Amino acid sequence: MTQLTSVRLVASGVNVTPNSTAIPGLNTLSTLVGSLMAFGLVLALAGFIGCAIAMAVGHHSANPQWSTRGKMGLLVCLVAALLIGGADLLINTFYNLGSNLS
Repeated sequence: MTQLTSVRLVASGVNVTPNSTAIPGLNTLSTLVGSLMAFGLVLALAGFIGCAIAMAVGHHSANPQWSTRGKMGLLVCLVAALLIGGADLLINTFYNLGSNLS
């Protein structure tokens, strides 16, 4: 019981918040991450188009494996685009949830 009380005292004494001005080059890093997001979206679009072509070729050539893999690839590309587009929201949501833990 004594250890639990001391852990709570130590945990309540620490108050650290993100500081965006302390590290030089943080704006450059943010720009780089934005570029990676754009690159990922372009790759997701290229994969989507390629999988749509594979699905169509599989359908018209009576090859169910190609058609099924094309459909699965379409879903993977859509989920990838969803995650890339919602990355800021997801990270900020979980950061805020973690900040509110007590």
